[in-house]
Amino acid sequence: MADIPALQKLIDASVRALSLPYYNQEQIESALTNVFGVDSQLIQDETYFVAEVAGQIVGGGGWSKRKTLFGGDQAKLDQPDDLLNPASDAARIRAFYVHPEWSRRGIGRKIAEACENAAKAAGFAMLELIATLPGEPLYLSLGYRIVEPFPIPLPDGQSLPAFLMEKRLK
Repeated sequence: MADIPALQKLIDASVRALSLPYYNQEQIESALTNVFGVDSQLIQDETYFVAEVAGQIVGGGGWSKRKTLFGGDQAKLDQPDDLLNPASDAARIRAFYVHPEWSRRGIGRKIAEACENAAKAAGFAMLELIATLPGEPLYLSLGYRIVEPFPIPLPDGQSLPAFLMEKRLK
């Protein structure tokens, strides 16, 4: 929990820089205010991983055994975040961010592998996620497939184009 301020700075830097080729400034700022942020439940569940270089968090991502599909604490509507059933539900890949100075160096891939291994060890056979446009190439390269477009509604009337993706664990 002590890493939350550093994680929020990472998220802000990551989204502002890496989303620019895909989304306009209004979409980025609205998503940072209303959707993207730290999900403290992942930290409490001990399913969130970080990558550090010289004591600085340069990447983070997690997996979840809960029903919430995406979004930080500010996106939750004070509804219960019930546990998923590994026998019938897909675990969630959640909250992946890499600092722009460290992007394209395999950090996201390593964190994704750790998440997949942990979800498999917890009994899950499937994973699903909501991929933003900047994240879609990573997930495709990791063997995820697009299920359908998933526009994320923003409260100002805009939406953020994204995709629901899934992967069967081997």
